[in-house]
Amino acid sequence: MSQSFENAVVLVTGANGGLGEQFVAQALARGAAKVYATARTPRDWGDDRVVPLRLDVTDVASIEAAAAAASDTTILVNNAGITDYSQNSLLTSPSSSIRALFETNFFGAVEVVRAFAPVLGANGGGALIDVHSALSWIGVGGTYSATKAAFWSATNSFRLELAEQGTLVQGLHLGYTATPMTVGIDAPMGDAADVVRDSYDGVESGAFEVLADQTSRDVKAGLSAPIEALYPQLAATV
Repeated sequence: MSQSFENAVVLVTGANGGLGEQFVAQALARGAAKVYATARTPRDWGDDRVVPLRLDVTDVASIEAAAAAASDTTILVNNAGITDYSQNSLLTSPSSSIRALFETNFFGAVEVVRAFAPVLGANGGGALIDVHSALSWIGVGGTYSATKAAFWSATNSFRLELAEQGTLVQGLHLGYTATPMTVGIDAPMGDAADVVRDSYDGVESGAFEVLADQTSRDVKAGLSAPIEALYPQLAATV
């Protein structure tokens, strides 16, 4: 199920963000013929190969319109996502804040796949990249972790359902990465360019899952350990 970027048509959701910009630039560098750079407010890229396209993942009509406009897509990067560090507790944040994160990070991402799966199938199968997080596997991120855990589960299901039409479904996991979303966080940061490079290398090699940094590799490896090892905070409660 490996997929080449040479003459591919790539669509990137959340293209205006730090990862999104890299997904656009590196697709072109690998030979993509066209990249649909989607966002709620598309911007001009100054490159004829980049097609700005409006896509709001919380609006099904917007998603369906984008799928119709970009019916030649062969590689889909499901990258759009949000977080709200001030309203991230599953216990104390308003229910509206919790639902808002799920609308973008889970329901919106799922609707994107639902709309574009037939497009990819009609164009030979292609590839889908779902951008996850190391927080898909560890609940220290409150609501954000919950949304990414749900999305990870959906990706596993999509992978099985889309195998029949020949679509490679890649789950991309990363830890803290230097993007506008992580501004203000005091932690070591990975490089967005490295994350996207590893993801695209995985598409070209047919990898179903890419762990883009040591944080993701460590957290996934820890899933088989006792729960206290994954959550040392619990030691104080014993």
